[in-house]
Amino acid sequence: MDEYREANRALWDAWTPLNFASKFYDVEAFAAGRGGDLDPIARAGPGDVRGKSLLHLQCHFGMDTIRWAKHGAAVTGVDFSEEGIAAARALAARMGVPATFVHSDVYDLPAKLEGRFDVVFTSHGVLNWLPDLERWARVVARFLAPGGIFYIVEAHPMMNLFNDRLTEPDLQLLYPYFRGPEPIREEHRGCYSAPDAPITSVEHVWLHKMSDIIGSLARAGLRIESFDEYPFLSWALDGEGRRRLVAAARARKATVRPRQPAADVLAEGHSRLPHVLIRERKAAIARPITAGESSWMK
Repeated sequence: MDEYREANRALWDAWTPLNFASKFYDVEAFAAGRGGDLDPIARAGPGDVRGKSLLHLQCHFGMDTIRWAKHGAAVTGVDFSEEGIAAARALAARMGVPATFVHSDVYDLPAKLEGRFDVVFTSHGVLNWLPDLERWARVVARFLAPGGIFYIVEAHPMMNLFNDRLTEPDLQLLYPYFRGPEPIREEHRGCYSAPDAPITSVEHVWLHKMSDIIGSLARAGLRIESFDEYPFLSWALDGEGRRRLVAAARARKATVRPRQPAADVLAEGHSRLPHVLIRERKAAIARPITAGESSWMK
């Protein structure tokens, strides 16, 4: 693990007890059965997971992993923070929910976990901690069973270009969209769940273009089934909870035809939006290319 990822791992180890004790996560209510369910967008993506195996990448201390288990999936959660995985195991045991948790960096997972999964899932603030999306996509493909579904819900890459620490409800551009491979170093007091915590947080994060995300998954052999954008985030930018950034955005549908006219990638949603989801399916073994598909999508 390189110095930046190792620093980030140590940071998440330090953040875990703060997050676990915070009102932001409200673990006590969750453990008592009063917590909310999965984000409705995330919940709808993989469909009915009852009886299916589900791999949750970058699961932190496992709240969403446990939520998937309560919907009937046989779940495995993965995170690079040892503190996070210890908390996840303890939380699942406390709630009596069957779940497996693996302490591993995403890139090292093929050496630490065997098997394939019907669903691979990841969501909300995950990609910026990864320097190499090509390797990430290959790991996703490695663990996805033939015909399985990979589903990601994430902040729109455009959102990562703006200053999210302003106290005023305004957008201030900080970074270019077309940025190189070097990480951004951000230093601030406290933690996102506990801004007044007596720690200094130093983050190393990477900015990825939309083409990096979609392209890496396509090159890893996944076929894009849907790509959607939404006019909101699932966390606060300005202390006001779920913030609608584009109040009057018009819904639209578009068909994108890349490379070959016979190939479709459908995009449904809104213009200029900050939240995206991508649903991809791994083709069955030896599945032939049929009309309406092209080799770049396989």
